[in-house]
Amino acid sequence: MPSEKEQRSNLRIVPDTPQPFAGEPPESPDPRGQPEPVCPLCFGTGMEIVPGRGAKRCICRNRDRRTSLLSSARIPPRYEHCVLSNYQAESHEDSKWRAKQQADGLYEDYPAIAAEGRGLLFMGSVGVGKTHLAVAILRGLIERYGVAGLFYQSGALLKEIQDSYNPVSQSSELGVLAPVFEADVLVLDELGASKPTDWVRDTLLQIINTRYNDKKLTIFTTNYLDDRLSEKKETLEDRVGVRLRSRLYEMCKTVVIEGEDYRKKLADNQGTYTIRR
Repeated sequence: MPSEKEQRSNLRIVPDTPQPFAGEPPESPDPRGQPEPVCPLCFGTGMEIVPGRGAKRCICRNRDRRTSLLSSARIPPRYEHCVLSNYQAESHEDSKWRAKQQADGLYEDYPAIAAEGRGLLFMGSVGVGKTHLAVAILRGLIERYGVAGLFYQSGALLKEIQDSYNPVSQSSELGVLAPVFEADVLVLDELGASKPTDWVRDTLLQIINTRYNDKKLTIFTTNYLDDRLSEKKETLEDRVGVRLRSRLYEMCKTVVIEGEDYRKKLADNQGTYTIRR
């Protein structure tokens, strides 16, 4: 019978490949200051023994990693509640329902889709839930697969890059752009919202081209459509330029969402209040 030392020496590291998060991790520490419970799977070591195979990182550490990834994803507090299950779609004939199907498909088939690096471009007027779906996908992928994700409103990202040119600023252009280039999944919200100067278009093209060449999955939202609805209405191509719109055709599937502004609908249902003095 092999000795305990020989048994330990035969243990192998089981690769921790991206996969759906299975099992319930131990509960979080009691906020009242009670001692943190010891994980019954790894007994606090962080490594779980897999009979007949070796050892792998325990799910309790996966939980901590996912919590850290979520906190660093820059998801605005306004959208922290957004998940795929609470996106409202009225019927199977509704464009919102079809958009939800596309979002579900990306979430379920992420490993295969990630290899291609082809994301989604949600188009539609304000208040139809484009950002909700984009954030829900990002949150879901972080929680299920442990990917490194990042959310940026496009105007805010461009402002951070501009601020990095200020010698007083503590940031640099590379410091701002490196996480954007390297994120496994990037949500770039409100594409085309910034005034379309040459610098804006060139900077966005640099960001998107870099992610395209590296096959990094990107999810976009925009209020601008491809069809010119009237002479005064601008298209997405008007806002971002021909080169960038062409690149988006290659790296994203376009999903058009129609419908009324849910924020306005909510306000109408709540009614208005008159304060009399």
